[in-house]
Amino acid sequence: MKKELILIFTAILFVSLTAISGVYAFEGKKAKIITISKEEMDITGDGLKDTIYLKAVPYQDKHSYLKKIFIKIIASNNKTYRISLDSGIHPYIQFADLNHDKVNDLFVNIPTGGSEGISTNYIYSLRNFTLTNVTVPEPLEIDSSFENRYKAKIKIEQTNKEYLFNLKDRKKYYEKLGVFYKGKLNEPTELKVNSFSDMKPILLKGEEKGLTGIQRITGAANADIIAYVESSWKYVNGQWKLVKTEVLQDVEIEK
Repeated sequence: MKKELILIFTAILFVSLTAISGVYAFEGKKAKIITISKEEMDITGDGLKDTIYLKAVPYQDKHSYLKKIFIKIIASNNKTYRISLDSGIHPYIQFADLNHDKVNDLFVNIPTGGSEGISTNYIYSLRNFTLTNVTVPEPLEIDSSFENRYKAKIKIEQTNKEYLFNLKDRKKYYEKLGVFYKGKLNEPTELKVNSFSDMKPILLKGEEKGLTGIQRITGAANADIIAYVESSWKYVNGQWKLVKTEVLQDVEIEK
């Protein structure tokens, strides 16, 4: 009797494992790699063109969202390089000499697709056939808070500059949410300072390339936009140096 039970259990286990393996094999066959872009240019510095593919695997039920994104490079030395990236939507590559070594780098921007409206950014160099992650600037450090009388304040740590925003036109909204009561702040409340919502290469003074990024600052919700802070950066001696900042207000800035 025990032998019969063991045989039955073994058979069930075998069938289950076979079914599971079949599912994974079936899903593997369904996975479709798409090519988003193809470029040919010299990114190694040898004067010969390399082929750069931006590829991805989309979700079956949500084609705009890409669960796997990667770069495939077939270099002029006939070697293949692969760069794995985070998931997201609408990725794109731009080519610019951002680290100032006389060879174009790969700049990649991938919006995450979330309500925060942020993106993931990368810079890679393949100079002399050595793949290097150059990295991108860190977001600005910004202290922020709501203030009494329907106001908000931010302070950019890197510049030590403060900005005060007048939010009186939103007082009904804030009163309804309980942020303020008759103009008085109910409790200390910070604003939400997001990471970079957009970043791209720009031309700086002296024909050198740099980066500009925008951070969104919101209040009681993601849609409650108070300001955008734009920062420009230059790569100097192996690190990113802040060139300038600008506050692009969505509301009035009080002087």
